[in-house]
Amino acid sequence: MLERFNKHIIQNLPFLKESKLLIAISGGIDSVVLMHLCRAANFKFALAHCNFNLRGKESDADEDFIVQLADDLEIEVFVQNFETETYAKTQKLSTQMAARELRYNWFNDLATQLKFDYILTAHHADDDLETFLINLTRGTGLEGFTGIPIINNNTVRPLLPFSRLEIEAYANDNNLKWREDSTNASTKYLRNKIRHEVIPVLKDINLQLLQTFSQTQAFLKDSKAIIDDRIDDVSDKVIKDITEFEIQFDISEIKKLSHPKAYLYELLKVYGFTEWNDVFNLLDAQSGKQVFSETHRLIKDRDYLLLSDLNTEDKQQVITISECDDKIKTTAGVLFFDEADAIFGKDANRIFVDKKKLKFPLTVRHWQEGDYFHPLGMKGKKKLSKYFKDEKMSLLDKEHTLLLCSGDYIIWVIGKRADSRFKVTDKTKKIIKIELK
Repeated sequence: MLERFNKHIIQNLPFLKESKLLIAISGGIDSVVLMHLCRAANFKFALAHCNFNLRGKESDADEDFIVQLADDLEIEVFVQNFETETYAKTQKLSTQMAARELRYNWFNDLATQLKFDYILTAHHADDDLETFLINLTRGTGLEGFTGIPIINNNTVRPLLPFSRLEIEAYANDNNLKWREDSTNASTKYLRNKIRHEVIPVLKDINLQLLQTFSQTQAFLKDSKAIIDDRIDDVSDKVIKDITEFEIQFDISEIKKLSHPKAYLYELLKVYGFTEWNDVFNLLDAQSGKQVFSETHRLIKDRDYLLLSDLNTEDKQQVITISECDDKIKTTAGVLFFDEADAIFGKDANRIFVDKKKLKFPLTVRHWQEGDYFHPLGMKGKKKLSKYFKDEKMSLLDKEHTLLLCSGDYIIWVIGKRADSRFKVTDKTKKIIKIELK
């Protein structure tokens, strides 16, 4: 196996030879074998062990084993203890997901602080098959069947081409010692149930299961590459615009596609949506209809679907501006207040007002139904809702629009239109320039 491992590194991961590595080691056979292979290959590495405090004395014994192993081999080791169950409860995660999150957050912190180039984990071919079957039982798109990536950002999995049987044979041939996790024998967890009850049956049916599975995954990866190329082409036609707040998808272009629902899935899957029937139904829904993921919102707005981050901004928040303030930070940018000698330059992000007409403190707030103003350059008043419609502003543009107000009166629809009631006239004695940057 060492010969195959070295060949695999030279062909596929040659950069590891010259890198500073951090090996995630649990004490189990997989990570112990990975560590010994890296040592035999003369890699430069340290070890990182997580004690999740989930198995009492057994967890502590794993930690002691790793510390002693590192000491015997004169390898630097880092150990971190976690209160995993407490973290799982506070973050509302399963114990397994909590452990995963804690583990990778710590590994990445170590890598950043101590300048490790890559983190190595001991995932192997059987892990890849188990993950495939787990995704199959839960439901997934094509990406769920293409396997654990051998390289994912700064995480590298050098053992992915090797089977559990090969790893066990190497450990036994080299008289290696490791720790057995008692929970691995339990079928309480889905992965263990698949490992102990499903995969043995599949291997009885096909003795070359891992090899044929690897071939199938290669075909799936090729298919995914073709789909990704097609999605790139479609995106150029379907995405109408990308602004600070939203991505606009042209509904008419989506409907021209042969399978709109499938394309919507490929275009939007990275944003966490799961209710794909609801997403598809937005194409023919009334304006204002919305679908949410945990992180994003998709809203129907006339001829477009608008994708945005979930807006956690408090729409009721009011910013107060005193007469002595010369700048105020808002979600739209920073407002600057300066005295001016005259009006100069036309710019949507700059207005000039008569200071005498201002009633301090001024306020900045979001627009509300029923708001109206007197647009500069027009006679009479106009409802903001009508102004937004005439300006063809999207629902999300409206949501992010802020108003600068003096008492109950709107001074400025910020960045868009000033109110004529505060304009500078020939009777103005003090001019205030208000600028958004």
